[in-house]
Amino acid sequence: MSQGFESIIGLEVHAQLATDSKLFTCSGTKAGEAPNTLTDPVTLGLPGALPVLNKRAVEYAIRLGLATRCSIRRESIFARKHYFYPDLPKGYQISQYDKPICENGMLNVRVGDKTVDIRIHRIHLEEDAGKNIHLEQEENSIVDLNRAGVPLVEIVSEPDIRNAEEAGAYMRQLRQIVRYIGVCDGNMEEGSLRCDANVSIRPIGETKLGTKVEIKNLNSFRHVEKSIEHEIARQIAVVEQGGTINQETRLWDDVRGVTRVMRTKEYAQDYRYFPDPDLLPLIVDEDWIERVREELPELPAETFDRFRSTYRLEPYFAEILSEEKVTSQYFDRAVALHDNPTAIANWITTELFGRLNKEGLDMSSCPVSPENLAGLVKFIDDDIISGKIAKTVFDEMFASSATPDTIIESRGLKQISDPAAIRAVAEKLIAANPGQVSAFREGKTKMLGFFVGQLMKETGGKANPQMVNDILLELLNG
Repeated sequence: MSQGFESIIGLEVHAQLATDSKLFTCSGTKAGEAPNTLTDPVTLGLPGALPVLNKRAVEYAIRLGLATRCSIRRESIFARKHYFYPDLPKGYQISQYDKPICENGMLNVRVGDKTVDIRIHRIHLEEDAGKNIHLEQEENSIVDLNRAGVPLVEIVSEPDIRNAEEAGAYMRQLRQIVRYIGVCDGNMEEGSLRCDANVSIRPIGETKLGTKVEIKNLNSFRHVEKSIEHEIARQIAVVEQGGTINQETRLWDDVRGVTRVMRTKEYAQDYRYFPDPDLLPLIVDEDWIERVREELPELPAETFDRFRSTYRLEPYFAEILSEEKVTSQYFDRAVALHDNPTAIANWITTELFGRLNKEGLDMSSCPVSPENLAGLVKFIDDDIISGKIAKTVFDEMFASSATPDTIIESRGLKQISDPAAIRAVAEKLIAANPGQVSAFREGKTKMLGFFVGQLMKETGGKANPQMVNDILLELLNG
């Protein structure tokens, strides 16, 4: 970025609520169904069809508002947002305009080694539109209305974001929260979570906002970050060359790595908002809000802090293990069964994650239970098996879901921790290798490794490593 400018960024994030039915009708919301099979008179905008509000969608919006420290409006209004496009049969979208359900929230976003406070202006409920499909080598387009009417929340930030890295971190934290509290699956590839970025620049020291450009329909963290980086650079180049920034909507072209003009930016008055006459004001009482508040699970930031304070985990481990709710629950369960948080964190983040990634699995389908992982770590701590043998046991646990004690017993993998037995093998090796003994005693201390290797080979890798080192050093130095 040029040293003379700063960027001002706000994000509008759309999250599809994880309800079984649409926002104003009982048609389903499942992705991947045959085109136009999830429709009904309300979805199709047929005359006389009336919307009925989905209570679960409202509850999910309240849950998200509380999780992001918003104020919940006791009375909010649904409005009609008018525009004509084939994917919106009614000719308007039902949304919320001047009275959204949630307002004035805040996220404390970790960006590298600092924390950035990003305010949330509003969260409002609205219905999704359908999908236009433009076929190659065809004159006409087709439309699939399965998504029309699917419940969304739009999370609108204040323009508190200053660069692409902060934007990506904010998006990741929002995705983490909606998944933790169960209101959205966060699947960006399927469109369950998508983002519009508003980007402007201004000279450093200027307080007035510059002309805003909106980048639409960003469906990956990478696209969010790359498009913002490009758009900031584009706007600075335009201004430095004496041009002016036009208020417009642009799309991200990932192949070319540029944003391109989609249309001139609309203004609110272009949509002719007015309260929907078919829907009464939405009244949310204190009892409802408090019930939702009481049912909120521990949030990701709270889990991170607890892992740091209770388990004394390093920030790296605390962040990885609190990333997904299923992972944090797995870790909590394992530590409850065997109190060695650091060792269990190491096994999860290295061996377990490595194997899951290799097999294309996630934690929800993990074949190694937290009980079995805790048991494996306990066997190491109790000197029943060595760390090296533990990896062999882990491989079989992953392949068969068998318990570690079953594997250790059936394969005779218990560690040899009898000093007399280890000493007997060591004495035999020393007697059989006088040249290597002399070399060690002449200062070639690396010969210790030779004897350790030979002893472990003799015992099938089952000898206690610490005892092996201690006994060999005692005999070699004698």
